[in-house]
Amino acid sequence: MTRWHDDDRFWEKTRDLMFHRRRWETAPAEVEAALRLLEVPEGASILDLPCGPGRHALELARRGFQVTGVDRTAAHLDEARRRAREANVEVEWIEADMRDFRRPEAFDAIINLFTSFGYFEDPAEDRRVAENFFASLKPGGRLLMDMMGKEVLARVFRERDWHEEEDGTLFLEERTITRGWSWIENRWIAIRGNRREEFRLGLRLYSAAELSKLLNDVGFVETQAYGSLEGGPYDHTARRLVMLAHKPG
Repeated sequence: MTRWHDDDRFWEKTRDLMFHRRRWETAPAEVEAALRLLEVPEGASILDLPCGPGRHALELARRGFQVTGVDRTAAHLDEARRRAREANVEVEWIEADMRDFRRPEAFDAIINLFTSFGYFEDPAEDRRVAENFFASLKPGGRLLMDMMGKEVLARVFRERDWHEEEDGTLFLEERTITRGWSWIENRWIAIRGNRREEFRLGLRLYSAAELSKLLNDVGFVETQAYGSLEGGPYDHTARRLVMLAHKPG
């Protein structure tokens, strides 16, 4: 059976739910905050993995960085290439799975944003992704990850939610915590006029300590958890789990 993360239809059909106008509008501020944490020099080489349709990769390229965007979904990369042409910026776009992509000691920094980790049923595959991150960084390079941390989710958890998109789409979400708070199952329903579409996806949940241990186990040092991209503390006020990890120089 094809898992949701390997299903092109899932990514193509949920594109407007994940990457609507407001998400594009917040990209410059998110990149600005990420760069403050990463402290990379001007013109540094940065890998955005997975990059989706290029929200952050394009913004980094506008700021003069050497950017590589990697994603497994061809439709997302087609959109990213079109937007890069329109913006007159250069980005290297690569179609590849995060479990496979590795370019030894090529990048000063790697960003993995918007809860783009923990997709896989087998935790060994998460570890493989982390190993690829480590291998692809230059000595002294930095990895920045952003996701919904287990502690934050426990504080704000709601079993069901719904909202209306700008185009009138009604979006309903149902969540189930399983496997002793190590996994979340999501059921998404999008209703557009008379059309109804349903999607299911699952993610592994990480606490700050669990994510830090995984990164330490593959070689990263000086892992630091923040409660937002703005660099606030990872405490009872945290909105996200943002992890900064260093590869030894």
